[in-house]
Amino acid sequence: MQKNPLLVITGPTASGKTDLAIQAALRLNGEIVSADSMQIYRYMDIGTAKPAIEERRGIPHHMIDIVNPDDKYNAALFQRQASKVIHSISERGKLPILVGGTGLYINSIIYPMSFTDAMEDQEYRWQLKKILKKRGALYLHEFLLQVDPITAGRLHPNDTRRIIRALEVYHLTGKTMEEYRQDFRRMEPTYNLMLYGLNPDRQKLYERINARAEKMLQSGLIQEVQNLLNMGYSKNLVSMQGLGYKEIVSYLRGLATLEEATEILKRDTRRFAKRQLTWFRREERIGWLDPDAFVSPEALCDWLITDVNKKLLYNW
Repeated sequence: MQKNPLLVITGPTASGKTDLAIQAALRLNGEIVSADSMQIYRYMDIGTAKPAIEERRGIPHHMIDIVNPDDKYNAALFQRQASKVIHSISERGKLPILVGGTGLYINSIIYPMSFTDAMEDQEYRWQLKKILKKRGALYLHEFLLQVDPITAGRLHPNDTRRIIRALEVYHLTGKTMEEYRQDFRRMEPTYNLMLYGLNPDRQKLYERINARAEKMLQSGLIQEVQNLLNMGYSKNLVSMQGLGYKEIVSYLRGLATLEEATEILKRDTRRFAKRQLTWFRREERIGWLDPDAFVSPEALCDWLITDVNKKLLYNW
């Protein structure tokens, strides 16, 4: 059976995915589907780097602003909703372009991953949270170290949310996170897949990240966070733990100066970009592109369009 085409553009934060995707959509008669676990939230625009309406240049953007900051959301919901959107785009004779840096969201679309209710065990998670409260984060991290040393080795002991999730996956499947990921990476893609990753020079990427953090502050990030708190959204929500939000909450509560909060934001975003690259480098199907190897963003897009058209012609 002929598979529908899907163009995917991924890579670390601040690598230029959005701009490239918009240019490509204009020239390929495409529509953009966001694969960003923070851009799903309403009222969270600056800190999530959503493209402004004028920046979208008339290109439809899907899976943005679909839930409130206190709504529960996960990869299974994303898979169901985004798959319907992608099917609709294809049915209308347009090219779906999946864009973002949330690895699990992207993999949930390009592979036939199975998300079932069994992949969550609220009672077990509650038990782990009780252990965390009683014994502390280090105890929970050492618990994970016994069953999944690879995941434990890459997680900070204070990253309790991911530690609990890794323990939950092991509890439910008997597999480590690494084994679980490798399983779905051996699957056959659901689509006629054209998968590209942006990988700028590390130092230049870090400079872009630092500049983006400064621009967010200049654009009103502090007021955006204050507005969310004024609307009654708790600082403890998953959404409010996102980069740019938890740091500004600390500043607003007087726990850090603005300079300290800004430096922490820059540092943690650089670390996040490094983790993103680690995740995506395991994906053998990605065609890596260095944006700095091209004379301009337009030249990068020219190359991408030529390559995509070749693949579309070959596969059709």
